[in-house]
Amino acid sequence: MGHAIEEIALQRGHKIVLRINDLNLNDLTKENITKADVAIEFTNPESAAANISFCLDNHIPVISGTTGWLDQLKKIEDKCRESNGSFLYASNYSIGVNIFFELNKKLAELMKDHSEYEIQLEEIHHIQKKDAPSGTAITLAEEIIQMSKAKTNWVNNPGEKENELSIISKRIESVPGTHSVKYACSVDEIEIIHTAHNRTGFAKGAVLAAEFIADKKGIFSMKDVLNF
Repeated sequence: MGHAIEEIALQRGHKIVLRINDLNLNDLTKENITKADVAIEFTNPESAAANISFCLDNHIPVISGTTGWLDQLKKIEDKCRESNGSFLYASNYSIGVNIFFELNKKLAELMKDHSEYEIQLEEIHHIQKKDAPSGTAITLAEEIIQMSKAKTNWVNNPGEKENELSIISKRIESVPGTHSVKYACSVDEIEIIHTAHNRTGFAKGAVLAAEFIADKKGIFSMKDVLNF
């Protein structure tokens, strides 16, 4: 993702002033980070909160696309408010996926009174993806649960209880990301699918979000960026 984001940023006329990875962590200093107008954080669940906190401590607007750390999200949002900072988190920055989120919410609303349909989510990603289910799948599941009269929680396996919403995770070589939501009963099925062909869509959305937040204060989402 870092390479893809850098490519899009350069195409849009931006300058990369700092690149941090596992090989140069000592370069993540106050002196270096304050050269930036905005930070884009795509790392791993173990370091995301600390990275975001470091940016907020140094008054650098930061967007994050790292998944698997959301148990610390409220803490980060509280810190952002306390420091009058700028923060934007998205489980997926793809414009197409964010449109897919809106379709998912509308479909869930239409289906909430039709209990004969069983709901199943499936997500497929490359084998290097560390977390399961994907952050995108969790977002989809939580949107459905908010609308559903029957589902109260999601599980990352075939659901055994009526109140469980099943998320099936698959890891296949070289798959950027595919998400599907299916409603099935004995007479028919309704399914919506988003298939990413490469990482360009994710990278473009991240750069758009960075452009959006650079001169703002507060906590934002891709709904703000895309004006949904």
